[in-house]
Amino acid sequence: MNPEVKFGIAAVIFAAVITTSFMSVSQTAETVHVTTNSSADVLRIGYSPNINHAQAVIGIGTGDYQKELGGIKVETQTFNAGPATVEALFANRVDVAYVGPNPTINGYIKSNGQDLRVIAGAASGGAVFVVRNDSGINSISDLGGKKFASPQLGNTQDVALRSFLNKNGYKTSDVGGNIQIINAANSDIVTMMLKKDIDGAWVPEPWGTILERNAHGKILVDERDLWAGGKFTTAVIVARTDYLQNHPDIIKKLLEAHVDETLWINNNKDKAITIFDEQLGNLTGKTIPENELTEAFSRLDITYDPIQSSLYKSADAAYGLGFLDDKKPNLDGIFDLSILNQVLDEKNLSAIQQVNISSTG
Repeated sequence: MNPEVKFGIAAVIFAAVITTSFMSVSQTAETVHVTTNSSADVLRIGYSPNINHAQAVIGIGTGDYQKELGGIKVETQTFNAGPATVEALFANRVDVAYVGPNPTINGYIKSNGQDLRVIAGAASGGAVFVVRNDSGINSISDLGGKKFASPQLGNTQDVALRSFLNKNGYKTSDVGGNIQIINAANSDIVTMMLKKDIDGAWVPEPWGTILERNAHGKILVDERDLWAGGKFTTAVIVARTDYLQNHPDIIKKLLEAHVDETLWINNNKDKAITIFDEQLGNLTGKTIPENELTEAFSRLDITYDPIQSSLYKSADAAYGLGFLDDKKPNLDGIFDLSILNQVLDEKNLSAIQQVNISSTG
């Protein structure tokens, strides 16, 4: 068999194994909650086995969160996608969750601003636009008439791709343009790239690195380059409003653990990547080659800052593309950073100032 074909098949199998493993997380994780009601002695945390949820993956897996929370029992549930995480929050199956900005925005709007609050950030960056080496795309001027993929219609990367095309004068086929966008699971995107069914894709890490290394891809756009200072939120912590109001002491302990884990990861990058990979293996049964994981982490900032202005701008982009209600969404009140700032003050760290929507432009 042709060596390149053998290599391609191996890459597809590798990607498929990762995704299959991710899809079975809720069955394989050691700490899947069974509690159905909030309790003063239990904190139920939802998260995903993703690099932009690194604090939860490491902190829960190593027991750091449980140690910080003391007598409060930590119960967890892992999810494959942000919308399912928000649904679990609304169904009172989790109390807090690590989740992406777009599902957070949608959840806030659907609950009329009543049922969730963003209480901290988790990650910034970690999304790239990868194109095939032989696609003929060498610059933004070469995108016309091409076919691209994103993970899910209206998700964070899909909105980023469509907004980027619009800003550069292109239209997608659904609005009369000549660029086609296909929505597919990340593992399927790898397969489509190898089969040359698509010319590129806007994906989160570590899939950008996988496409680059295993599917003949090259990075055309690192999304950090499109944001002021290279900062834009890709994961936040949200809490059910009622739980936040009823158990601020527990939320404070969680945020103490989250801030400590954030600082530790940033001060111990190599060790953190190794431990993350170990915990990923515990959750999914599979790990990622450490050199690929290191590259993926290099495009990501682990943070407790929710980068408020970027969430507002993401909401504006989604609204402009028709993914939200006909009326421009009102996100007043989506952030409650009061407890986070208490924690930061006690640790002699700078507070995060509340950003007004009007100040984001």
